[in-house]
Amino acid sequence: MKPLEILAIVLASYLGIVVAFEALVVVMGKRQAEHGVGAAEKYLVITTTDASGSRDTVIGSVDVDGKTYVAANHWPRGWYERAVAHPDVEVTRAGQRAPYRAVAVGGDERDRVAQAYRLPFVVRFLSGFPPRAYLRLDPR
Repeated sequence: MKPLEILAIVLASYLGIVVAFEALVVVMGKRQAEHGVGAAEKYLVITTTDASGSRDTVIGSVDVDGKTYVAANHWPRGWYERAVAHPDVEVTRAGQRAPYRAVAVGGDERDRVAQAYRLPFVVRFLSGFPPRAYLRLDPR
């Protein structure tokens, strides 16, 4: 086998792993949204809207300086795009639902959040190293 063929097989295999991992994450998130997240404080359900209606997505969160942040950590990021386009969202956390405004963050604030919201290398590897984007959830 030629080196180029080996490289193609390795890359195709890696792409298959990333697609399988992302599909698993989507399925798990949908099941968690349908059946509740439980009392885990680092997870929340964000309800985003668009012209087709509202959708619930289970995502992890982090509190930094008394503010709550969420991150688009995977390639499927429809919830993030909906929140940016329609920033008035609903958040359910520890059984309490409340209205929030999703605000995209950048600069120093983004750097502080990225430092506090680290993902293990294995998760970044399995998800194909997607770019991370952060939202601050401000109470309305």
